[in-house]
Amino acid sequence: MSVFKLPLGRVGRILFLMSSRDDLIGRLYTGSQRALRGYVRRLIASDDAADEIVQEAYLRTYENAERLNTPRAFLFTTARNLASSARRSTETQKTETVGDLEALGFESFDGPEERAMADEERRLLQQAVARLPPQCGAVFSLRIFHDYSYKEIAERLGIAPKTVENHIARALREIFEYLQKQPK
Repeated sequence: MSVFKLPLGRVGRILFLMSSRDDLIGRLYTGSQRALRGYVRRLIASDDAADEIVQEAYLRTYENAERLNTPRAFLFTTARNLASSARRSTETQKTETVGDLEALGFESFDGPEERAMADEERRLLQQAVARLPPQCGAVFSLRIFHDYSYKEIAERLGIAPKTVENHIARALREIFEYLQKQPK
């Protein structure tokens, strides 16, 4: 008994793989689209971001289709990882825009009363920063008062950018808590 082999050639094999990948993605989309979008939507706040993540997860599944034993698991895992990355990115962007200090309740004022209040707020902020651990305070000061980027801070202090991000988040949290405890 002989097995008949179709002489596909290189182009034929590529077209065959593309066709089987298209079929796989079509079946995955039909069977998983609603569940996947709902899953991602629970992980991420924005509908638009969720749609982008779902699309990217399908694309990555398509690109890796010939190596996958469990494409649906790969699809959902990829979507979860993309959602986690998107959340981390969003958190980083929030902490990077704190340079104006308005997130901590500080605003600029023009009159003498407003300037006196601003001086008091500055004094409270200095006290709050002084209470931070030394490296955390240094990172916060470089970012907020000297407008250094995360990368510049990391290079200057010889630490990882992720450590800079963690110090900024901790500083913001501790300063906010300190300021909340102060009498109004």
